[in-house]
Amino acid sequence: MAFHPLEEILHPGSIAVIGATAGENTPGNGFVRSLMEYGFKGNIYPVNPKHSEIAGLVAYKNVKDIPGPVDYVISSIPAHGVLEMIQDCGEKGVKAIHLFTARFSETGRKEGVELERKVLAEARKAKIRLIGPNCMGLFYPAHGISFSDALPKKGGTTGFISQSGQMAEDVGRYAALRGVFFSKAISYGNAIDFNECDFLEYMGQDPATERILMYVEGVRDGLRLSNLLKQITLKKPVIILKGGTGESGTRMTSSHTASMAGSKQVWQAMVRQAGGISADSMDELLDIATSFTFLPRIEGFNVGIAGGGGGASVLAADHCEAAGLKVIPLPVEIREELKQSGSKIWDWIDNPADMSIRDRSDFTPGHCLELMAKHRDFHLLAALMMDPHHEHQRSTTLEDILNQFKIETRFIKPMLAVVPDKSLGGEEFDDWKWEMLCRLRTRLMELKVPFYPTIARAARAAAKMAEYYQRVTGKE
Repeated sequence: MAFHPLEEILHPGSIAVIGATAGENTPGNGFVRSLMEYGFKGNIYPVNPKHSEIAGLVAYKNVKDIPGPVDYVISSIPAHGVLEMIQDCGEKGVKAIHLFTARFSETGRKEGVELERKVLAEARKAKIRLIGPNCMGLFYPAHGISFSDALPKKGGTTGFISQSGQMAEDVGRYAALRGVFFSKAISYGNAIDFNECDFLEYMGQDPATERILMYVEGVRDGLRLSNLLKQITLKKPVIILKGGTGESGTRMTSSHTASMAGSKQVWQAMVRQAGGISADSMDELLDIATSFTFLPRIEGFNVGIAGGGGGASVLAADHCEAAGLKVIPLPVEIREELKQSGSKIWDWIDNPADMSIRDRSDFTPGHCLELMAKHRDFHLLAALMMDPHHEHQRSTTLEDILNQFKIETRFIKPMLAVVPDKSLGGEEFDDWKWEMLCRLRTRLMELKVPFYPTIARAARAAAKMAEYYQRVTGKE
């Protein structure tokens, strides 16, 4: 890995939280406690002139009073105090400041814009690099750094670059429910110094990061972003969700992170031409991330589907084709194999395999999926795992369901599962059907089988993954 200026900054030996507070429901206290709870190994220094102790740690009146070196500062003070704080940090030898502090150019006010300009100038004078302002900063579980106690302590291999702090937290929490965990996540806000391109460049060469997710509202340097995507996507996928693509969303990006948004069509064309993958929603961002986390390389677009009845099969075919997958007819060789096995529906069953027409109970979706997996024409398998809803299914075990779909077939061809996301009402907490769905999703996660609440979402994610590999291998 070539040296990158962010490498040293993201591995501080000590962190000071300026504006740390004793009140537990305050950001200044939250930053201190999160560092402690996530096991940061270096020294943590709360700074507040009104306190001698915060969260059981010695508190200092000024960053210059701290006896040891300070590598990284988290600023949780009002905007009017930032210039003086930067001067103090410069005298202390601080390398980087994360400005959680807001009320700068995102306000749209002249004084906020001017203060932001002065902050950057003062930081450059002090030779200090800035993350932010108006952001949540760094989440790096392997190094014990977190900006929130709501994020999982378990680390992973997915990187996330987010202009929004709330998105950084939300995606982190929801991704964990799908088995996707972060190597690093960075919320960067107004990006007056380090911006999305700097973080993308860093994660592109980070060996701990195998895929990169991004949420951006505005881009500082479109040409640089395009060039970085062209380089990085040859090695690892980059999935980008763009905020501010509609009229009202564009207006909001300006007041949220002081960003200028652009045309959705122009943006998506740029991302695609540069090798990136566009997500249309947070759900799709998570779906695509889940696909790349658990599925091996998908070599083409031909999908084999089994598990639903007549109507579900018809709709599954429609959704897959709409997403760009190909629902090919059942090959002659598979029909012949079914015929030889004594099946009476060998000339009737097709792809998707309609389970409502099966002629015997021991003929399961797994039989069809296994035959498809072994045939050269199929690139991907979709198991429609319908939710249990009949009383006689109460005794069904997880292993019964997995055996019904021959889950081991995933070792032959990439396999995804569709597991309904049944809504939960207060009266359903003890409902056996809800419990079964939850346990099934957990077990699939353990088996590294990606699951999706609908075939439409599964198909879109798989198609975008397949398209990525076609581009990377030059087959497009």
